[in-house]
Amino acid sequence: MKKYKILPYIQLFYYLLTAVWPFVHLESFFAVTGPKVEVWLVKTVSLLLFPHILLIIYVAEIRHSPLIILAILSACAGLAGIDLYYYLKGVIRWVYMIDFVLELVFIIYWLLQVRAPAKP
Repeated sequence: MKKYKILPYIQLFYYLLTAVWPFVHLESFFAVTGPKVEVWLVKTVSLLLFPHILLIIYVAEIRHSPLIILAILSACAGLAGIDLYYYLKGVIRWVYMIDFVLELVFIIYWLLQVRAPAKP
């Protein structure tokens, strides 16, 4: 793994942790993120991260494709938008603003990758 390619692996680990945590220990997830009424929705959103995890692996290890990077960007932007909107509405805890900041970091990284020339 090259030094300058570390951020996709950080994002991969972060998304994997986020996706698995509610299934492994729901109580600690709620202790950090706040109680939720719809447990099925928490688990659904967690499962929706798995395709993005696979995309990150694919881009980081196999192919640097602008279209795939844009798919990753859409996930980052969607998650960031949800975090910001619902935090400002007072629906979710401040801890989601940490996720918002991380998503912005990932967005900047992937935007820079889209601008960079593709390597064969």
